[in-house]
Amino acid sequence: MKIAILGSGGREHALAVSISKSAKIEKIYCIPGNAGTSEIARNINLDINDFDNLYNFLNENKIDLVVVGPEQPLVNGVVDYLEKFNIKVFGPNKIASQLEGSKIFTKKLCKEYNIPTAKFGILNNKIDAKKFLDSSKYPSVIKADNLASGKGVYICNNEKESSMAIEEIFNGKFGVAKKILIEEFLEGEEMSYFIISDGKTIKSFDTAQDHKRVLEGDKGKNTGGMGAYSPSRLINNQLEEKILKKIIQPTLLGLSKLGTNYKGFLYAGLMIVNDEPYLIEYNVRMGDPECQTILPKLQTNLTDILLACCDQTLDKIEINWSDKKSICVVMCSKGYPDEFKKNIEIENLDNIKLDINENLFHAGTTKKDNKIYATGGRVLNFVSISDNFTTAKKNIIKNLDKLNWTGGFYRKDIGYKVID
Repeated sequence: MKIAILGSGGREHALAVSISKSAKIEKIYCIPGNAGTSEIARNINLDINDFDNLYNFLNENKIDLVVVGPEQPLVNGVVDYLEKFNIKVFGPNKIASQLEGSKIFTKKLCKEYNIPTAKFGILNNKIDAKKFLDSSKYPSVIKADNLASGKGVYICNNEKESSMAIEEIFNGKFGVAKKILIEEFLEGEEMSYFIISDGKTIKSFDTAQDHKRVLEGDKGKNTGGMGAYSPSRLINNQLEEKILKKIIQPTLLGLSKLGTNYKGFLYAGLMIVNDEPYLIEYNVRMGDPECQTILPKLQTNLTDILLACCDQTLDKIEINWSDKKSICVVMCSKGYPDEFKKNIEIENLDNIKLDINENLFHAGTTKKDNKIYATGGRVLNFVSISDNFTTAKKNIIKNLDKLNWTGGFYRKDIGYKVID
């Protein structure tokens, strides 16, 4: 069969590697892909938010399954659009994708179905937002309502910081902002919990913990993710039962009352406070870099799982995992998440020889004249699985030292909470 993967990041490279292991696969297309995907798939330079052109390509090349990696086309309704033409697509429809597309949509759902989350206010303008903060405690959390590539969240410690956040959001830093969300700050430990659903059946798809802040010690600006480890150190049967009962199931019930179901990956960003889960946010796709961290542990064929979700036969598949530990460290361009130089050659990639428990997933890269260049803020994902986190991390550092790329930087403390 022929599969098309939409997206160009580390998540999409990881998906392509897992999908390529299936004997059913005749050809993989990555749209637009990156230097890494070009080694195992054919990259197609198309705008994934131009649905008409996308359909023409999929139709002409008789694609059997489309796997949507990033959130923007999902929120824009790519699933609804392609399904009109009877093209099989893995991912949630436009209504369900509002779980990520609008933080306010999700907060209202939480309120209606008693889903535990931080207390919040929805404000329509700068004046009301600043007034609301007069009666709030610090630190406070201020969020852009719309998609912001993981960067539209501010944790503010005082009036000056919160005023700047409000100004930036309403002034259009993350696109047109008609409303803003202000939340109480929850003191606890974060965890990423994943499920996969075919619209009828849901199954756990492992856990992870990512490091969003750019600086060591989880300080500095928010990023798309500097690294992750899996499984989360917090997960246990009792906590998982609470997450499903108090958060996931009421959410899916809420969507069903809106006349839709959920098909695809659903990623719940949680804060665990005194062994109780609170929903911070939903992502309607696999996280990045959590996807790169989790998929190397998957023992069941990913293609079979994706097809079962599209055919509503997920109940007939058993999803098995390695019990090994996994760590991912992201190599970024110097300057990220602010301005950074592009088209910088990445030398020494040939020095890295991966063993069976190691992966190197590309993100913001391109290949030209047999040379690899960095084109994005997050550039490479070094992943290792091992019996323990310490060994996995040592293997990654060994490969990062071999790369010795002067154009980039990485956080040296990824996984510090699970490594002695």
